[in-house]
This record gives sequence, structure tokens and C-alpha cells, in this order.
Amino acid sequence: MTTAKVIMSFPWGSNSNKDDKQKDGLCPDTGLTEAVLKIARKELREDKAIRDQSLEQMREWIKQNQDIENVRTDDLFLLKFLRTKKFSVFMAQQMILKYLNLRKIHMNLMSPLDYLSPKLLKLIDNGYMVVSPVRDKNGRRVIIGIARNFDPHENDSVEMSRVNALTYETLQEDHQNQIVGYVHVGDFKGMTAAHVSCWNPTDFLRMVKWGEQSIPMRHKEIHLVNIPQAVKYVIEAGKSMVSKKMKDRLQVHVTAQDLVKKVDPACLPKELGGTIPLQDMINSWKQELAAKRDILIGLEKMRILSDRGILRRNGTDRNNNSNTESMGMETITGSFRKLEVD
Repeated sequence: MTTAKVIMSFPWGSNSNKDDKQKDGLCPDTGLTEAVLKIARKELREDKAIRDQSLEQMREWIKQNQDIENVRTDDLFLLKFLRTKKFSVFMAQQMILKYLNLRKIHMNLMSPLDYLSPKLLKLIDNGYMVVSPVRDKNGRRVIIGIARNFDPHENDSVEMSRVNALTYETLQEDHQNQIVGYVHVGDFKGMTAAHVSCWNPTDFLRMVKWGEQSIPMRHKEIHLVNIPQAVKYVIEAGKSMVSKKMKDRLQVHVTAQDLVKKVDPACLPKELGGTIPLQDMINSWKQELAAKRDILIGLEKMRILSDRGILRRNGTDRNNNSNTESMGMETITGSFRKLEVD
């Protein structure tokens, strides 16, 4: 399968009009097939009535909220929060506040998101993180991270985090992606202590924990492969900070041969037992990044002026710190030290 055929099979940003979409069996409001709309109804309780009503409530809340400014009010932006929270308007509002707060507190890790920034572009060209142009059998995009394509002597956690954020924000500018979710594949072959130690343990902990709470995405499967023995300490520590749901969706594979038993090789690069040359994946992914570049740069305009509206939990402050996080910090720090010793 050539890259050209893949791009034509999965077009990004179709310019088809509503009549064309109706002829193709697509929903004129969202450009979605009936199969995807069925998933939305079953898993997210989404239909046109609840979608329209929820969007109206979200826009009114943003209009009245004096703690935020320049927040996008278009359907695509608001729906990624509503869909992640299965159309609980209040929880979607909370997630927007946490998302904006994350971007504010960790501004250096979350922005600017311009794929043409020299260091980010080099990581993308090297294939550190790429998205397959082929959806899996469930219509999901497959996000592939390759540790050995990240040079910890040239790059640091800031660039790593920005490439991750760039990837997620780009993918979420698509209705189908928001609904069906994502498959993550992490290839740890060649990962060393230098890769891990480029992270400050505090930042690592918070990005793992806060990311699940604040970044609106449906993570359906996580596959890790070729994990060096020493790195397992850090992965186990990271698992302690995520929800049971996320833990249950994590699968560890010894070899690429084991991986392709669970992930369709048609979605994977040849380097991981798949069918698509990695360079072809990189080229097609850069086309998507280019198409969404202006939108992502525009995210910089959004601001949270106060975090007073973020719901507190027992034992936590508005920044989601807690006694549990303190204990997790000890675990993470110990794991980093263990890795250095080994």
C-alpha cells in the first residue's frame, strides 16, 4: 500500500459539501459515517439533540465565566471535552478548566506548538513520534512512539512533551478521532538511563497524572514493546499514578512479533513488523501537521485567569496535588535512582 493510497483512503480535512456527505452515507453535521455515529450513541450517549443542547450550555458558560478568556467556542473544540466526559456538561467544563490550567502551569511543556520549530521538526523527521495514516479495524488512529529516535543528548523533556502535545492536539481536530479514540504503541528498544533522566521526577509525575485528568482524549489501547529491564521500574511507577481503567488498557509485549498479534500490522511501520515504511508515515503525518498548524498556534490565545472554579477533591488543592501524589513522588524518585544504579 503506497502512501498516496493511504492518504486518499483517509483524507484529512475533506472539503466535501453536505450533499456529498449525505450521498456517501455521512452525517452532514459532523461528516461521520453511521458506523461511527453508532459508537457515539452507544459509548458516549451522543445524538444530535444532546449534542446541540450541550454545546449551547458550554458556550453560555464560557460567555459568563470571568476566569477564562479567548477560549474557543467552535463545535470541534468543545466536543472533544464533552465526548471525553460522555456529555456530562459539568465534568466537561471542569476538564476545560484543568486543561487551561495545565497549559498555564506547564507552559514550557505545552507550548508553543509549531511543528516547524527547528527542534520539534527534527524530532518529527527522525520519527520519534508518528501517527499511522491507516486506521485500525475499529476506526482508530494509531500513535507510535519510538524511543531510539529521540536523542537525549540533543533534546530534553521540554521538546519531548511538546511533540506529544502537538500530536494529541492535531489528532483531536477530527470528529471521528474524538469518538472512537486512539491506540498507542511505544517501542522502547534502545532506551537508556539518559532518556529517563532527562525528566525531572516532579514534572514526570505531574504530566502522567495531570495528563489523564486534563487532556481530552479517549485512550483505548496502550501497547509497549521492547522494554529494557531497567526501564520497567519507571513504567511500574508511572502506572501507580493512573486510573485502573488506564492500567487495564496497558499491554506489554516482549517482541515486535508479539505486538503484531494484537495490533494490525497494516497500521504499523515495517520497523515494528508492519507494512508501511516509517519514512512514508512521517511524510503523511507532516501533511496533517501542516494542515492544522494555524489552529494549534491559535491555542496560545486561550487563558485561565483564576483556578478558583476547579473542583477540589478531598485532600487535594486546586492544582491536583495530594498526599497520594506525595507518596507517588517518592516512588517515582526511587525508580529513577534505581535506574541510575542499574
